[in-house]
Amino acid sequence: MKSINSVSAKIESRREAFITFDSVSLSDKKRGQTLKVRITAPVAGNDLPIVIFAHGYQSPSFGYAPLVEYLASSGFVVLQPIFLDSSSSGLSLDDSRTSEIWQYRVSDMTNTLDQLDRIEKTVPSLQGRLDKERIVAIGHSYGAQTVGMLLGARVLGADNKPGLDMSDVRIKAGVLLCAPGMGGENLSPFAAEHFSFMNPSFTEMVHPSLVVAADQDDSPLSIRGPDWFTDAFTLGVGAEYLLTLTGAKHLLGGINGYGVIDREDNNPDHIAVLQVMITAYLQKKLYGEEAAWRAALAVLSTTECAVGRIDEKPPVQ
Repeated sequence: MKSINSVSAKIESRREAFITFDSVSLSDKKRGQTLKVRITAPVAGNDLPIVIFAHGYQSPSFGYAPLVEYLASSGFVVLQPIFLDSSSSGLSLDDSRTSEIWQYRVSDMTNTLDQLDRIEKTVPSLQGRLDKERIVAIGHSYGAQTVGMLLGARVLGADNKPGLDMSDVRIKAGVLLCAPGMGGENLSPFAAEHFSFMNPSFTEMVHPSLVVAADQDDSPLSIRGPDWFTDAFTLGVGAEYLLTLTGAKHLLGGINGYGVIDREDNNPDHIAVLQVMITAYLQKKLYGEEAAWRAALAVLSTTECAVGRIDEKPPVQ
């Protein structure tokens, strides 16, 4: 199989220099401690669109560099709130906030967007360069659930009724990477005992989204197998596309960071196709740029780049 890296020049735009700020501290009365945000941004350019990124469970503050740096080099300012469950936060297991971290995660995302002006003042090189009308969200695993809620998904209560609406109208579109699927009887006994909040209703998830799954992602959290991670696409009203990576597992080829060694899930081709497809999708949603997206679809569909496939749903009428 020819690597997608050898043909990606057909659909990639020119990469730009970027810089990372680690980290900006924001006030947050609800969580009881300062919220830190890692920022990766293009060195040049104005009217820069914003990606707010939700990391997976216990990710370090510097995680997801392969995607974050690619997006920054493509002209996006990437904001990475460091959640309470991050390995960089040092939260003890007996912390009283532990059972509600899924809610703190969502509020950390909205609080970050609430303080865009402070971020600009703290990082003078960003002053006046942010396009605050063009905001999108990306999340992986636990972070995908977080982003799903910002797009409208709810958590079903014990009465099987949707809980609080925590969506954010500022977010124009989202990308869900390995989003946990339906709860209830779909969960493993371990997940049912420890992650009862993992019980989403996707009916209310009306904002546009690209869902990404891996056909070898057999999670210990569900009894169903890899198709569990496609529920956000199947049931999400606003979900437009499902990108399924062939032969990939939960880390999608190593998206969690450079130099991360995982013999079972380390594939540069998967990383390359994610970088290209996600960037093209966001440009399509924010600017109506169809050319890069259609070119990406064309390359993905060729047998020489058979590392994944795209499914598309008819648009909502």
